Amino acid sequence: MILCGLVIFSYLFDLIAGKTKLPSVLLLLFLGMAIRQVVVYFNWITPDFNKILPTLGTLGLILIVFEGALELKYTPEKNTVIKRSFLSALCVLLGTTAIITTIFYYISGASIYRGIINAIPFCVVSSAIAIPSASGLPKDKKEFIIYESSFSDILTIVFFNFMLSNKYFNFTAFTSLGGELLLILFFAVVSCLLLLYLIKNITHHVKFFLIISIIIMVYAIGQSYHLSALIVVLAFGLFLNNASQIRFPWFRHNFLYPELGLELKQLLQLSAESAFLMRTFFFVLFGFTMNINQLNDLGLLVLGLLVLISIYLIRFLYIKLVSKTDLMPELVLIPRGLISVLLFYNLPEKLQLPQIDTGLLFIVILSTSVIMSLGLLSSRKYKIPEGQEFNNL
Repeated sequence: MILCGLVIFSYLFDLIAGKTKLPSVLLLLFLGMAIRQVVVYFNWITPDFNKILPTLGTLGLILIVFEGALELKYTPEKNTVIKRSFLSALCVLLGTTAIITTIFYYISGASIYRGIINAIPFCVVSSAIAIPSASGLPKDKKEFIIYESSFSDILTIVFFNFMLSNKYFNFTAFTSLGGELLLILFFAVVSCLLLLYLIKNITHHVKFFLIISIIIMVYAIGQSYHLSALIVVLAFGLFLNNASQIRFPWFRHNFLYPELGLELKQLLQLSAESAFLMRTFFFVLFGFTMNINQLNDLGLLVLGLLVLISIYLIRFLYIKLVSKTDLMPELVLIPRGLISVLLFYNLPEKLQLPQIDTGLLFIVILSTSVIMSLGLLSSRKYKIPEGQEFNNL
């Protein structure tokens, strides 16, 4: 009853989000916090949900990125938005990391290296929140947000793995990074061809869950070797949705077939509904695990405010000085969320800073979601086309 009730609430929250621009994940967080208060009041015993949060988060991340990539249609005219979104994700990531690292360095006295490792989870734009929240934007802005948040996830994971593996920046470290990226790109190409071949030739009535399971397994294998396997997920979604544009005769003969378009729609629907489930359970449990009494800690609130100022200052400067585009709603569409939690939980215990805990992460995730909601509400350009509020279900 509880699990079904959470799904029903999440469905209602999505409908509310479509009407009010309030992110459904924010409502899910509040729901988790409310359930925690009920459990504490009645003194009920619950299992340690912190142990399953990373798994739920990983599944949700894979499905959300895959769903977003399946909606992107490539044309040569989109090279501009792809380059612009990649540059934005990279510059904002590095700039925000530099400032937050400085803040952590001065408050903890730890090394710059530990400061960077602890700062990275706070510097990534959450595609799990940004992509659904951009559903009502004009097409060009929506595509920019999908690409930027996906690139932000990928670049942050690459950066995080690089920092864990290399304490010093030297020629060997960057050579190793280049080799790993070439390996993962080769892995992505082979995986895309293999999965498309399977989609064409599998005749069993259970088909798409098998494909999604293979994608998740490929991601898990890549992550176990500290490879940024999210690139494979993004590449496969883009590859499937744009395979018809490949003109090589041998490719069209061996991989394309008349029913591909219809089956892609079915795969998109299944991945979207699976992502909906994973997102629901993850954010409710994350809200449940938070201790709201930490909000009474003045030092923690001040630190959270400094982190938030850093996040929006870098975004503002980049929009004004580099991209020179509209300030809204791009300024506020940089929420922190699922990927931040995953990276934070993957911090080695010996590198963690005692001053940086889940309370600060909760404040930053909650605040960026609230600011995004207020920004979208105040932006006159943010208008949801009629009927599109149901697109994320």
